[in-house]
Amino acid sequence: MYVPIIDTETFRKWQLELCKNLNLKGRIIIASEGINGTVEGTIEDTKMYMRAMKQDVRFKDIHWKRSQGDGDSFPRLSVKVKPELVNLGLGEDDVNPTELTGKHVKPEEFHEWLKKEEDVVMIDMRNDYEYNVGHFEGAVDPGTANFRELPDVMKELEKYKNKGKKVVTMCTGGVRCEKASGYLKKKGFEDVYQLDGGIVSYMEKYPGEHFKGSLFVFDKRQTMHFNNPEEHMPITICEHCETKSDFMCNCADNSCNKKYVGCTNCVAVHNGRLCKECEKTAVVA
Repeated sequence: MYVPIIDTETFRKWQLELCKNLNLKGRIIIASEGINGTVEGTIEDTKMYMRAMKQDVRFKDIHWKRSQGDGDSFPRLSVKVKPELVNLGLGEDDVNPTELTGKHVKPEEFHEWLKKEEDVVMIDMRNDYEYNVGHFEGAVDPGTANFRELPDVMKELEKYKNKGKKVVTMCTGGVRCEKASGYLKKKGFEDVYQLDGGIVSYMEKYPGEHFKGSLFVFDKRQTMHFNNPEEHMPITICEHCETKSDFMCNCADNSCNKKYVGCTNCVAVHNGRLCKECEKTAVVA
């Protein structure tokens, strides 16, 4: 959530103490521009965390996203202060989402646009590996391996600029696309929207509709989906055996460490196998 936080270190200490007292694990990032994070705990403890946050007038309208975990999605609690909530690294060209951002479109309205096949340009502001494992049908993949590469792909995105169509940015929970939509407006895009609450908020209401595959998440689960397990169908395949899978791995070569799709048969221990490209190199060597 983008909201001014003046004394970030004092706020960090409060968040750390609050989470420890409630036995919460997770990852929280604090910046002068706001707060972003995910915490995990019992239903009662997470409810108490939300109640504590709502006592601060700045967070009374925060958009909470809830999902079921296994109690082991995070190894520990991490609360850090950083220069930005998401690293875009624009410097003097930076965008303050509290001052400049796209119009919020609620999941319900966006769903109607999709049902009516309205002529909209959907730009997925996530990383390429996130897009590959799951995305909206027809969404544009800018092809970035990291969010800070957005300025590098703007020349390619220019072809969608001011074509008389709505431009909708989207990301996992709504934080990256908040800044990305403002950046598009700063670069001259006119009718810019952002999916309110991100893809996860849409999937909570419309599981299995228009979004194909799995949603990548930044915790031990790696991917999640909202439709029935019997109905779920991955859109990606294991790099090694080419069976349908959405099991995300990290290449075991530390110099590579790229995220790729494997499967539980080919990767017996999570992150314990090289990606296909590194395996080829290793064989040649």
